[in-house]
Order: sequence, then structure tokens, then C-alpha cells
Amino acid sequence: MTWTELVMNAAPAGGDRPAVTDVRTGEVMTYATLVRRVTHAAAGLRRHGLRYGDHVLVDLPPGAALPCAVHAVAWSGGVALLNPGGVARLAVVHRMRETRAEKVFTFEPGQGPDRFSSLIGEERVDFGPLAGPALTLDGRRVLSHEELAGDLRRLAARLLIGKDDVVLVAVTDVFKALRTLDLALMCGAHVVVAHEPTLIGCRVLASEHAATLVVAPYELARRLLGDPLLRVVDDRAVTSSLAL
Repeated sequence: MTWTELVMNAAPAGGDRPAVTDVRTGEVMTYATLVRRVTHAAAGLRRHGLRYGDHVLVDLPPGAALPCAVHAVAWSGGVALLNPGGVARLAVVHRMRETRAEKVFTFEPGQGPDRFSSLIGEERVDFGPLAGPALTLDGRRVLSHEELAGDLRRLAARLLIGKDDVVLVAVTDVFKALRTLDLALMCGAHVVVAHEPTLIGCRVLASEHAATLVVAPYELARRLLGDPLLRVVDDRAVTSSLAL
């Protein structure tokens, strides 16, 4: 099972259950919507000429859009490049900015670029790549489906997240946020992504959404300790095994 298959594996059972609540936008994305966006946007990327192994720049903040874009790229056979200064022919960004990409898709409306939603047509990619390159942070070291999937399995065995968990992501680093989203989604949990997380903000969100686990940077995680109903994880734990 590849990285993206592993992340979407809980979707059939999840159906219309919430997968990601994005505090910044207010969107609540279901598991069914996640799979539809990934598989149909992958077909859209191929329509725009994406070939196996091509890099696609993905410059998005932590939130519901991030796993959709990254896994659409991986499912189409491309390599998601998470470096805002990176160079690729295609790019998926939050809002339009100067880039050397030939084609830019945005999640916010603006003049010139196409919306990410324009990639989602009737066609879909039912079967992604069986293996191979999937993600890079710097354009040089490329992480494969095998590496990413194997690491997620090891994390899941250590952190023991279940489908009844509500995971609060209080992480600003995009890669750490993506790994936390991947981990929670593969386990069928509900993920709540905080916007500009603070101690008070996290406590309010944890209470509002009945969070059972929070992943946060060390200093914030340390200050959140002490709640008997809330497990706290230092965000370094979700990437340390990849030696990044």
C-alpha cells in the first residue's frame, strides 16, 4: 500500500464523517470529500501534462487544502515540492504570487491563475503509482511512497490514534502539519487544524471540539501538559524518524 493509499484507507468507513476541520477557513471536509478531491484533481493534473516523476510546487498553509493538494500530486504520479522558493512547471498555492511555474492553481480567487477546483472534473485516477518518488522538501532529497508509508505505520504503532480521537494540530511547520494530518487521517480520526495557535487558543479549541490529542511545538506542548483528558505530543516526534 502506497503513502496516499494508506492516508485514504480509512475513507470508505469514514464516509461523511468529518476528516479535517480548518479553523482558518471554517471548512469541515469529510472523508468522502478528501478522496474525491485527491482522485479527481490527480486526473486534472494529468490533463495539464503532469508526467510520472514531475515536481509540482505546493505552497499552502496547514489546513484542509494541504493534504488534498499534496496527495493529488502523489496520486497522479508526481512529486510534491514543499519549498516555497522551489521551481516546477506546475504549482498549487494559497494565493497568487510571483513564481516561475508555467501553470498556477490557487485556493483563493484572483486574477490570472486557475482555481484548484478547476482540476476537479468528471475524470478521476482510480489507481495511483505502486511505488516511487512522492515528496521533497528541497528538490534534492526525494522521499518515496515506501519511506513515507513505512514511517506512518511506525508512528501509528507508537501514538495509537483511533477513529474516535479528535486530533488538534497546533503546528505551523508545513511538513510537520502534513505528517500529523496524514497520521490522523490514516487512523480515521477527526483533525482540527488551529490557525496561528496560542496557548489560550489551543485550550479553547480543545474544549470546543472535545480534542483528545494535541500535536504542538515543544514550548507550546510543554505548557499544555497537565490536562488529564488531553494527550500532548511534541511535533518533532512526527518527523524525527525521517532524519530531516
